[in-house]
Amino acid sequence: MSGQRIVIAGAGGFMGRYFAKRFRADGDTVVTVGRAGSDVVWGDTAALEAAVDGADMLVNLAGKSVNCRYTEKNKAAIFSSRLLTTAELGRAVAAVAHPPAVWFNASTATIYRHADDVPQTDETGQIGSGFSVNVAGAWEREFFVHHRPGVRQVALRMAIVLGDGSALSPLLALARFGLGGTQYGGRTRGGRQMFSWIHIDDVYRAIRFIAERPDIDGAVNVSSPGPVQNRELMATLRRVVGARFGLPLQRWMLELGALALQSETELLLKSRWVLPTRLQAAGFEFEYPELEPAVREITGDVAEAPPVRIP
Repeated sequence: MSGQRIVIAGAGGFMGRYFAKRFRADGDTVVTVGRAGSDVVWGDTAALEAAVDGADMLVNLAGKSVNCRYTEKNKAAIFSSRLLTTAELGRAVAAVAHPPAVWFNASTATIYRHADDVPQTDETGQIGSGFSVNVAGAWEREFFVHHRPGVRQVALRMAIVLGDGSALSPLLALARFGLGGTQYGGRTRGGRQMFSWIHIDDVYRAIRFIAERPDIDGAVNVSSPGPVQNRELMATLRRVVGARFGLPLQRWMLELGALALQSETELLLKSRWVLPTRLQAAGFEFEYPELEPAVREITGDVAEAPPVRIP
């Protein structure tokens, strides 16, 4: 349904910019909430309430990127940037006369345990442990505590979102420079750790789909039905960039690289095996269910490439 008023919080990130562009292209009015340059700035209670009052949909993507070193300072910022903004939105939703019918809040499929034995579904997924899981759990708890009758709440447990400017960029760079082999050194041996992902266009389409399905609420896995092993991930990226060989990377190499890039190795070494069972049962059809067509669309490369050996 077009012609709606959509409020996007955290619209400065790569997902927020993409969603704002897509909603506007579909004929919707978009109000952005964020830091300087947004329509509404965090801390301006009156403006935030005015934006939320009468809106058709609220989409919250706010939160410091986890693509950083997990120093104590960064950990605190990762928590606060999610919990405080979600709480601010919750107060606004509670205060207005006409709250949005549906409130989407970002979450992450990283909330599930390291899984290389069975996939984590909406119905049977097991919550993991560790810093990233703690962040996800606290974020969802803060979100759902702001329940208001008549406002449907959906936590989007997103897998790694692929798009222009996403986590895909450094992985493609590794492949181009001949370092796109399998990554070793995690709890799963042989590069068989699972990589769950989703094309950003399918995230947008899933939001549109769920918005029209009043029977869907709570936490929802938003992930492609085609997760791959790490060794298949890197082989796919090598095919896309035309690299015939990729140097396999051991954990100590990855740690050095992560330090240089001010990131962490969790992206590559944790086995994320997530399936979108609720979306599929509801009839949602993915535009990009398979990895290679998704990557080629993002990079603008739709040509076939020769087979690549998987080291």
